[in-house]
Amino acid sequence: MGGKEKKKINFDLIKTIDDNEEIADLSEDSDVEVEYQPSKVKQKKKVDFDSKFKFVSSVSEYQKDTWDDLMSFVKHKNRGKVTDKIANVIASRKEDSKKILEEDVKDEKSDEEIDLSDDELKHDNLRVKQKKGKTKVDSTIEDVLDKDFFEDAPQSDDITSFYQMNLSRPLMRAIGLLGYVHPTPIQCATIPVALLGRDICGCAATGTGKTASYMLPTLERLLYKPVTTESVTRVLVLVPTRELGAQVYQVTKQLCQFTNIDIGMAIGGLDVKAQEAILRKNPDVVIATPGRLIDHIKNTPSFTLDSIEVLILDEADRMLDEYFAAQMKEIIKSCSPTRQTMLFSATMTDEVKDLVAVSLTKPVKIFVNNNQTVAFNLRQEFIRIREDREDDREPILAALVCRTFHDHCMVFVQTKKAAHRLRILLGLLGLKSGELHGDLTQQQRLESLRQFKDEQIDILIATDVAARGLDISGVKTVINFVMPISVEHYIHRVGRTARAGKAGISVSLAGETERKMVKEIIKRATNPVKNRIIPSEIVEKYRKKVQALEPEIEKVLEEEKAEKMLAQAEQQLNKTEKKLKEELEAGKKNAQQTVPRQWFQSHKERMLEKERLSLKTDEDEDQTNGKPKKKNDKKPASKKRKRDDDGSDLEDNFFKKRKQQGAPMKKSKPSKTNSDAGKTPKELAKERAQKELEMASLTRAKLMKCKHKVRRLKAVVDEIPNENSSKKKNFKRKSKFAMDLADTSQKNVKKLRYDANKQKKIDEKVTKLSKVKLQNKAGLNKKNKGKHFGAPKVKKDKFKGKK
Repeated sequence: MGGKEKKKINFDLIKTIDDNEEIADLSEDSDVEVEYQPSKVKQKKKVDFDSKFKFVSSVSEYQKDTWDDLMSFVKHKNRGKVTDKIANVIASRKEDSKKILEEDVKDEKSDEEIDLSDDELKHDNLRVKQKKGKTKVDSTIEDVLDKDFFEDAPQSDDITSFYQMNLSRPLMRAIGLLGYVHPTPIQCATIPVALLGRDICGCAATGTGKTASYMLPTLERLLYKPVTTESVTRVLVLVPTRELGAQVYQVTKQLCQFTNIDIGMAIGGLDVKAQEAILRKNPDVVIATPGRLIDHIKNTPSFTLDSIEVLILDEADRMLDEYFAAQMKEIIKSCSPTRQTMLFSATMTDEVKDLVAVSLTKPVKIFVNNNQTVAFNLRQEFIRIREDREDDREPILAALVCRTFHDHCMVFVQTKKAAHRLRILLGLLGLKSGELHGDLTQQQRLESLRQFKDEQIDILIATDVAARGLDISGVKTVINFVMPISVEHYIHRVGRTARAGKAGISVSLAGETERKMVKEIIKRATNPVKNRIIPSEIVEKYRKKVQALEPEIEKVLEEEKAEKMLAQAEQQLNKTEKKLKEELEAGKKNAQQTVPRQWFQSHKERMLEKERLSLKTDEDEDQTNGKPKKKNDKKPASKKRKRDDDGSDLEDNFFKKRKQQGAPMKKSKPSKTNSDAGKTPKELAKERAQKELEMASLTRAKLMKCKHKVRRLKAVVDEIPNENSSKKKNFKRKSKFAMDLADTSQKNVKKLRYDANKQKKIDEKVTKLSKVKLQNKAGLNKKNKGKHFGAPKVKKDKFKGKK
């Protein structure tokens, strides 16, 4: 036993807590948490083999990629990348400090940690925000719409697999390859009803598989289409944004990869000629945005909507706001009246009710979730911005993404200019970031989306273009740089994370003017809401970092401005050269010039609509409406002349007046050097934050104005209060005329018929009596001859002739 070592026996015993020992409280109600606190992150190691690699079964499967198919529609344009400009600035910065950036050095230091000092790793203070007041219970759609209009959906609790839905083998094979195991509640309820050809009004939260719920039954019906020599477009899917249209196109291509169904796409920003070539062949399914679809209806030969058998509207509440109202009316008017219509919306609004009354016939109501609350597994946090600290938004955002939320993060801003600036700022801080907004070309937008999905960039800064419908797997964090315009928009933004049962976190920066919305969100929340407080020394440190990077940001912006002006001049030159060449060829061949593309509105109508939909302050609206300006109001220096508003074309009058006065055609903007001269970096940062808040407040005011706008009377009762409601006494009823005209119930119809018959009898009696009176007055009635009807009575003197 002497040569043998004794083995130590380890027992898994709970350690005894000492008297002075501090124990971390990691419960949900605790103020100190470790999971969402600052930490050092290691860069990814380069590996020779990917553990997720899988072999494919055939060459066709290897060569088939839905993303490559989508990029075939993109019209490529060579533009300088912001990444290259940022890399040049960083390289010049390192050269000045005698540290040249080389790729070999990067590879050698791939295991090193990103530079974070010990003081930056100080934990943030997290507190639970308590609910104040009673929780507001919003009226559901059952309380808003007439119950007689809808039919209830059949029970679908017994459906637990796709095999119980009687789908064909090609679709079941595609479902297996996509990894669908169990259908979601919206899919269980929608697919059997849609296979019957019924109209559907469905409502489900974000991330619940709505795309597959309406595409699977549609593709199943198309498999049994009649065989004809001529191809016919039978299905139209309308989406509000280009990125959502591209996503629906990819999902549909994957679902019908083992069928002979043709898919077409007509979304804005892509090559028109390539889309026209496909639409001329009349594909079975067309996925489109409203504007580009109308363009093809008016200008693409042999493409019409007369043969549409299925019309699907995804995110319909977004398409039916003011900006899409005219286009949607034109599209619905062009569609065949005998069709199946499926309406899917994440939030139900008054505009959707109007569409339901117009386009659906005896629809089946399927409401899995009215989306008035966020996902159950979403953690919500708010950071309070003091009134005099609005310039700290950029330093706080930089501290969040550098210290805590390193990857798989989306940042939502209000304006395109702010998104571009933050993308440059985070790039100069050494973070892999991208941007997604309307100022980018469609190629750049799709490329940013693809890079974020493939984890080539860690942070995506986007406007509300990316707030709806996009399914990006793996998004862990959503940061709101400025609070959105409404709670519904907030729900859509934070819906990019915590999808399909996964956990997620949202962090929102809220100022003093946005506290009302924060209180509303806290009232609706089911889980505890946290208040994150970043230490003041950390905010001060990142404020100095941002101020130090200000010259470099200005340098990148100046380079982009010069490059943009050069590209515009080159484009104008190419356009003029092409026009001269066409005129020369037309003169040689005596051919007619090309016909301009048609639109359903005239130029005057488009200009008036653009003027009406533009965001304005109250002063601008008063000037547009021709109201006199107050004496104390000073006239702004940038707006020296007003537009005429005499009912004629606004654009023509404006340019005529400019020409007569000899002014340049473009409005002269105040130079940046003059406007920003003498301002400190803190004042400039505060001014940028105020512009973001002003844009959000203007949009919010316009939304509320549209919500309370007087609408035309419909054949559906608008917002009748619930009988059990406690606010029944304070409810202001509509006028008697409006209620009688809009109420189409059987009881009210009988009442109206009874009142009409009663009034008719009274009118007949009055007419008959008035006819008799006229005859008596004329002395034509023999029975009453000598009597004066209608003449003033003469009083007889009783004492006349008596003495």
